[in-house]
Amino acid sequence: MDPNKSPATRPGEGSGAKKRILVVDDEAGIRKVLCGTLNLEGYDCRGCDNAIRALELISSESFDAIICDYRMPGADGLELLRMVRRGHPHLAFIMATATDDARVGVEAMKEGADDYLVKPLNLDAMVSALDYAMEQRHMEIQEANHHDNLENTVDELTKQLQAALRRVELIDADTLQALAAALDLRDNETVGHSRRVIAYSLEIARALGCDPEQLKIIAHGALLHDIGKIGIPDSIVLKPGRLTDAERAVMETHARMGYDLLKHITDLAGAAEIVLTHHERFDGGGYPQGLKGDEIPLGARVFAVADTLDAITSDRPYRRAQSYGVARAEISRVSGSQLDPAVVSVFLSISEAAWESIRQGTGARLSGLVTKPDAAYAGLADKGLGFSAAIAGT
Repeated sequence: MDPNKSPATRPGEGSGAKKRILVVDDEAGIRKVLCGTLNLEGYDCRGCDNAIRALELISSESFDAIICDYRMPGADGLELLRMVRRGHPHLAFIMATATDDARVGVEAMKEGADDYLVKPLNLDAMVSALDYAMEQRHMEIQEANHHDNLENTVDELTKQLQAALRRVELIDADTLQALAAALDLRDNETVGHSRRVIAYSLEIARALGCDPEQLKIIAHGALLHDIGKIGIPDSIVLKPGRLTDAERAVMETHARMGYDLLKHITDLAGAAEIVLTHHERFDGGGYPQGLKGDEIPLGARVFAVADTLDAITSDRPYRRAQSYGVARAEISRVSGSQLDPAVVSVFLSISEAAWESIRQGTGARLSGLVTKPDAAYAGLADKGLGFSAAIAGT
C-alpha cells in the first residue's frame, strides 16, 4: 500500500469526493479489515452483514462499488448481485469467497460481476480490481450518456425539420433545388452528388420507358434521398473513420427519418417511398425493411444503380474516383444481389460516352450551386424530358 497515495475520487468528480465502497460480509472481522484497508487507501467505506441490509443502504445512499462475500446466511452473494444489477446496473460489483471454485466465478461473471476474488484476499489485488471495475462502469455511464445525447439531438433536429416542412405549402423546383444544395454542401465528400444521381436516374428511367409522372417521382426521390441525414448529428455524418455499431445504428435511421419527414406532403408521397427504400437490396439484405426484388419500388431500384455509378466514379477521402469501366464491372458483379438485373441491363445498354456527357453537364456549373442553385440546375436539361422539367413536374 502507498501511504502517500492521494484520496480516491469518484469518477468524473473533483479530488475532494471520495469513492464510496460497501463491503457486504457476515464476518465482522473481515468487514473490519477490508473497511480499514480501504479507508487508509482513501476510500469512504461502509460495511454490513447481509444482502437485505445492503439493498437498503444502496437505495438510500450513493455508492460506487460493492465488495460482497459469496456465502452468507439468507440471500447469498449471487442473489444480491442479481438484485443490484436490476436496480443499479452501473454499480461496480466484486464477488469474494473462500470457495476456490471456478464455477462460482464463472456464474458470478455471467450474472454481471465485474471481478471475482478468492479469500484470503490479496489487498493490493483487491484495490487494483476495485479501481479497474469502477473505471469500466464510469466509461459505461459516459457511453450511455453520449448515446442519450445523440438521441435527444436527433429528436430535436427532426422536430425542427418537420416543422419547417409543414410550412412548405408549394413544392416547386426552386425549393427542392435549394434543399438539395444544402444537403450536398453539408457533406463535402459528396458535393454535387444529388444532382448527378438525379441525372443518372432519369437517363435509366427514360430507357426503361417511364412516363412523365414516374420521372417526376424518381427525380424528387433521387434529389431528396438523404434528407433524413439532416437529423443525424454532424459527429456521425462527418466522421472520417469507421462508425461504431451504435453510430451506424443511428446513421441507418436516416432512411426512415427522411420518409417520415416527407410522407404527409402530397406532392412528395411517391418520392417518400424512394427515400425510405433507397438502401434496400434486391436480395433482401438491405434496410430498413429488408424488402426483396419487386417489393422495392422501381424508382428506388433505378436510384440504386445511379447511386452506385456515382459512388464509384467520384472522389472519396480514402480513394480517387474510379473509371467508368470499373463502375460497369462492379455494377455487373452485384447484379441480382445488390441491384435489380433488369435495371442493370438497361444501364449497361447506355454508352460510356452518354454517361460522361451527363456527368460533365451536371458539373459544369458547380460553383453556381452555392449562390444560385436555380442557375446550377438550369444547365442539366437534356434529351426528352429535361431535368428542370422533371423536378417541377411539368
